[in-house]
Order: sequence, then C-alpha cells, then structure tokens
Amino acid sequence: MTLLEPRKVPAAEQPRPTEPSRAIALLRDLGLGIRFASSGGREGWTRTVLTAVGVGLGVALLLVASSVPHLLEQRSARDQARVEARVSRDDTVPKSDSTVLRISTQSEFRGRSVEGYLMRPEGTHPVTPPGVADFPGPDEMVLSPALKKLLASPEGRLLKERLPYRITGTIADPGLSSPGELRYYAGSATLTAAAGGHRLAGYGDHTPPEPLSPILIVLVIMTCVVLLVPVAIFIATAVRFGGDRRDRRLAALRLVGADIRMTRRIAAGEALFGAVLGLLAGLAFFLVGRQFIGGVEVWDVSAFPADLVPAPWLAALITVSIPVAAVLVTLTALRSVVIEPLGVVRNSRSRRRRLWWRLLMPVLGVTVLALTGNVRENTTVDPYPIAAGAVLVLVGLALLLPWLVETCVNRLRGGPVPWQLATRRLQLSSGAASRAVSGITVAVAGAVALQMLFAAVGDDFNRITGQDPSRAQFTTSSENVPGDAAARTIKEFRATKGVQAVIGTVEVYVTRPGKYEGDIRPTTSLSVGDCATLREIARIDSCKEGDVFVVHPRNDKEMTSWMDQTARKGKEVEISSSIEPDGVKSKRWTLPADARTVVSRPDPMGEDHWGIMATVGAVDPSTLPGATVNAQIKVDENVADVSEYVRNTAARIDPGMRVSSLHSMTRDRQYASVQTGLQVGATVTLLLIAASMLVSQLEQLRERRRLLSVLVAFGTRRTTLGWSVLWQTAVPVVIGLMVAVAGGLGLGAVMTRMIAKKVTDWWVFLPMVGASTALILLVTLVSLPLLWRLMRPDGLRTE
Repeated sequence: MTLLEPRKVPAAEQPRPTEPSRAIALLRDLGLGIRFASSGGREGWTRTVLTAVGVGLGVALLLVASSVPHLLEQRSARDQARVEARVSRDDTVPKSDSTVLRISTQSEFRGRSVEGYLMRPEGTHPVTPPGVADFPGPDEMVLSPALKKLLASPEGRLLKERLPYRITGTIADPGLSSPGELRYYAGSATLTAAAGGHRLAGYGDHTPPEPLSPILIVLVIMTCVVLLVPVAIFIATAVRFGGDRRDRRLAALRLVGADIRMTRRIAAGEALFGAVLGLLAGLAFFLVGRQFIGGVEVWDVSAFPADLVPAPWLAALITVSIPVAAVLVTLTALRSVVIEPLGVVRNSRSRRRRLWWRLLMPVLGVTVLALTGNVRENTTVDPYPIAAGAVLVLVGLALLLPWLVETCVNRLRGGPVPWQLATRRLQLSSGAASRAVSGITVAVAGAVALQMLFAAVGDDFNRITGQDPSRAQFTTSSENVPGDAAARTIKEFRATKGVQAVIGTVEVYVTRPGKYEGDIRPTTSLSVGDCATLREIARIDSCKEGDVFVVHPRNDKEMTSWMDQTARKGKEVEISSSIEPDGVKSKRWTLPADARTVVSRPDPMGEDHWGIMATVGAVDPSTLPGATVNAQIKVDENVADVSEYVRNTAARIDPGMRVSSLHSMTRDRQYASVQTGLQVGATVTLLLIAASMLVSQLEQLRERRRLLSVLVAFGTRRTTLGWSVLWQTAVPVVIGLMVAVAGGLGLGAVMTRMIAKKVTDWWVFLPMVGASTALILLVTLVSLPLLWRLMRPDGLRTE
C-alpha cells in the first residue's frame, strides 16, 4: 500500500447512519402526508376539498351548538330586563314624575304572538322600556323591526287595522328577545287606573327563572345527544373521503420503499391536513352564516348574530378534537387494510367483520341507563350517566350497521342488470356504503327514542282544559267598556265577518243591601243577555224578553245557600262594579217575585255561571255601572282570516280587551320550548345529513368515473346505471332504517321505563322513516347530473 492509496476502514469502524427518533419520524411522515394532500394535483385537491367541506359543515354545526348556552343566557337577560320591576307584596307603586300607566294589548296574528302595551306617562320623565329611546306620544308607537316590516307588507293589512298608531321609532336589539319578535309600545292620552291601567316605576326583574322539572331535563339531555352524535359520526365519515384512491397511492409508496408504519403516518398527515382545512372552513361557514342568522326563522325561532358566541372551552375542545379524531380514525381504518407494493389486497377476500364487540357497546349503554334508576319529580338528575348511556347505544348502532350491510349484501344474487351492478358494488365496498348512511341511522334512532319519550310524558304536560271549541272558538273580556257601549259590543261582534253566533253577557256584582251578620257581605252576580245566550249558560226550557232567572250551581248546596241570601225574590239588590266599589255609584234593583229558579250549564269555556240572569227586556245593560262585557264567539272557520276580523273588532272596541282562543287541551310552556328546540335542531341536523350524503355520493361517483365510462363504452344504458346508483343507495338505507327503528324503539323503551312511564305509541317511527326515505330520493336525484357527466368517454383518459 502506498501513501497515495486510500486507507481501508474496517466495517466495524465505519460510521453508521443515525435513524431519526420516533417523534421526528412521525413529524416527517405527517409533513409528507400534508405535502401530498396540498400538492397532489387536481385529484388531490378535489379529495382534500371534499374532506374540508364535509368536516367544515360538521364543525359549523358544532360551533352553533356550543353557542346555545350564550344565546339562551343573553335571551333570558333581555327578557328579564324588560319585565316590570317587582315590589314587595304589601307595597304599592306611588305616583311620581317617572311612573307610567300601562295595559297589555297582547294579540295574535296568523298564529304568531304580537306583544304590545298601551302606555301613558304620569310625569315629565317617564321610564322607558329597554331598547326604546323616546317615550311614544298619544296615538304613536315604537315597534320592532320585524313588526314594522310586516305592517308595511300586503300580508300585514289586517294587522295594520288593529294598530292605527303613527310609527315614530323602532325598538333596538336590547329590547327584543329575537330579531323576528313582533312587539310594540303605543302611547295613550286617556288611559287611567280605573280603566285597567297598571302603574309601574321601572323595568328589570332578576328573579331566577323557574327550574326545569327532572323529566324535562332528561328530554333536554336526550335532545342534545340525538342532535350532536350524528354530527360527530358525519365528521368521522368525512375524514375518510377518497379512501380507495388513497390506498392505491399508498401502495405506490410501498413500492418505492416505505414501510407499513410510514404509509399509515403519511395517510394520517393527509387526513390531518383535510381536518385542519375543515376547521377553517367550518369557522368560515359559521362566521358567514352568523351574519345572516337574524333573517332566518325556523319554527318561528330566530337569533341575533351577536348571541352566537361559542363557549371558549367548547370551541377549544372542538379545535383540538377534530384533528386528533381525524388522525385516530385514519390510523384505525388502515389497521384493517393490507397495503402491499403491488396493490391493496388484490384478488383476495377481505376478512369478515366480527359481531361480538359491535354488540358490546349498545349492551353496555342499555346497562348504564338501566342502572341509573328511575327519574321522578323532586329528584336530582345526574346528566352524565344518561348522556353516556344514550351515546353508547347510538354509536353502537352505527358500529353494528357495517356488519349487517355486509352480511345482507353477501347473500344477494341474481336479478335485473341494475340490481346486479348495485349489489356487486356493495359486495366489493360495503364499508363505504355503510359509512354514508350511518349518520341518518343514528339520527332516526335518536329521533324515534325522543318521540317515544315525548309521547310518554305528553299527558303530564298537556292539560285538558274542559273547553268546547265546537260551541265557540274565541272568548273576550273587558272591564273598560262603558255601560251604554256594552250592549253595542255584542252587536259589533255579531256583525263581524265570519261570526256565526255570540254568547254575550254584561255582568256586574249585586249585594244584599242593609244590615248583615259577619264580616263578609252576601254577594252574587247579575248577568244580562238575550235568550239565546242565557240558554247556553243555564238549563232554561222557555225564555222570552223580560224574563228573569235565579240560577243555582250544580250539586253545590253550600254555594246555593250563600247565593240565595242575596237573590231573594221580590227583594232589592244593590248593583255595583265590584264587591267593594271604588268611585262607581251603585244603584238598586228589585228581583221580580216571579223569577224562575233553574240550574247552571257549563259554557264553552267549561265554566259554570250562577246568580241572577236577566234578559235585555228586564234590565237595560247600558244602565249598569262598571259592567264587565264577556263574549264567547263561534265563527265559520272556512272564512279566511276570520280570527283576525274578530281581533280587529275587539281592538276597535277596547285596545285592552282580552281575546283568547278556546282549546280542548293546553301545553306546558317549558315542555313546548323543549319540543320547539328539538324541531329546530332536528331540521338543521337533517339538512346536515342530506349534505353529508350528497358529498359522500359525489365522492363515490367521482372515484368510479373510469368504471362508469368503461361500462358506457361497452354499451350499458345510462338509465341502467342510474337505477344501479339508486339501488346502491337504497339497500344500505333500508338496512340502516331497520337498525334505526329497532334501536330507537329499544332505547325509547329503556328511557321511558327510566322515567317511570309506559310506552303509549309504538308507531312513532313512521314519520321519521318517511322523511328519511324522501331525503334519500332527493340526494339521489341531485347526484344524477354528475352521474350523466361522468359517463362521458373522456372518463377513460388516464395519466
């Protein structure tokens, strides 16, 4: 060896290349996956955009859900700020420079509540409601923007007749519970305390709201679970868009030397990139949609954009959990895929899915719910076991669906060509079809369980009123109608368009004059009406003008004895406006000796009236001091807007006249609020599921572009391929709906037993199944244009 020759270093002394640490290798492979996703050409970007859109829709809905606590808090704060400030029970509000007299003029218009007040200041500096800058003058009003828009439209013509005030301003957002609220404040120059005006000195009531009952808490928990679990499943499905093309690309990476772990980490990087883009897209969807939320009403519910503010900890949880979930879902999915350098398990039958662990989760959920114990009134509800049990059951149904789809489609043989194309495709990739319908399966199952709960507890929150809407549909009452106008009030109602009959009475109190024993003065009522009216409230065989009746209550001897102390035939009674008249001059009247004694009859309100009843020929109602005018009105419901004509007549007679609709059953307000929230959330969730299925359908068609073009090139008809797509969607949906119905009925039965109720309706699943079927047909129809375009010959082009 010479000096010029290089020295040979022994192999033991040669430096070995250092392998990167696991953390560095993980970051390197994730970065490589992100690079593939961001620079994979049109195909790569299409796949990434589909994932981002899918994840973004779910994130946007999660951000809306995380904003609900702040929305409810702000709405409640505004409601409390405009409520009359409370005073102690024994104190009265003294008149001052800032006090205001007001009377409620609440009404309805085509099923929507119209909140209103007629107000009169008692000084030069009256207190104003929140959101009102200047106190309205006489015959002026300030109103909400939604009401102003309604009055200016042709639709609000009848309502404008009811509110003949000059508009001087609008109510700002702090004075409204929602953008769509119909509310106004009108000024008056004639309102007095004697005419029903109530004095107030300020606004703001900080009394804590009435707590929800334990059963309603269970309904709220279930509503949240049912609405959010499908969203989570949809996001998990979205991160797996483009799985077939991804697997083929990973096989190419294996061919150039990447090992199994590296390919999985690269795939996780691609999913991570799509999830991060989905987070940004979801934030953009949320911020853009937030600007238009004020103009959107769902089931008469709307919200201010400023109220949609996600809770910080929930927003942080969403930001962290979505990328982590994307990585974990991708790694878990790839564990069941064998990726080799020459392809993905080519010409090999995949391993059958196992059933035992899929059944474990719903069984565990049912066990948790069963061990929670019964929920009864006046008990404390722990929401976590209930939510955990329901989530386990619903997620378990989603896990059970792939096994059922695979088991069922593997047994399908023969049939028409479209059917064979569809079943063969499902046999080759039943997992993708199962993921596409898992969201709607969970949503239907949860909705069925919730509907069973609502049906089971409905009797607790729906009270039978005893009213008879077949005899009358409206009732009115007013103490602010002078005696000479009381009789005209009934005549005006009878002359109103669409009114068929009016049961109208003018009522006052009558007392026994002279000395009496004890501290309580014998008192009863005097009701004046025509014969047709008196027959509706008392069992009278014959009646003519000039007749007078003494009406006894049914099966109440004590009240009969008390009433007869005043209603003495041939004796005088003293007529006044109330038991203790204040500023109203009383008069005396002699009860005729020939007055007949009859028994009361329930009126359309379900109430009994007793006392003295006289026809108009016996007592002139215009001479009665401080009378109350009551009318129960029967209308022809075939006349359009007949209810608005009735309310307009009432407002013209007395703006403060109370008008109510008769219903055989009434519903608890908190129960109705929970049910409305469910309807709003279910509508939004169904729209999300429709978008999810559409994106999934488009992604599957895009991956099959070359196959579709080959089939068309070989002479397959387009209608055949269209029917095959429909069958390919319909088969998993039918199986999914069967799972949803069975799981929903089971979950509903367990939840109903938990609240100590019985199942009252086993057929509540029919509406949800019908809505879901319509949704599938709609998604299929929308995807057909893309299907026709993918059948073009240029789909055979490859690179």
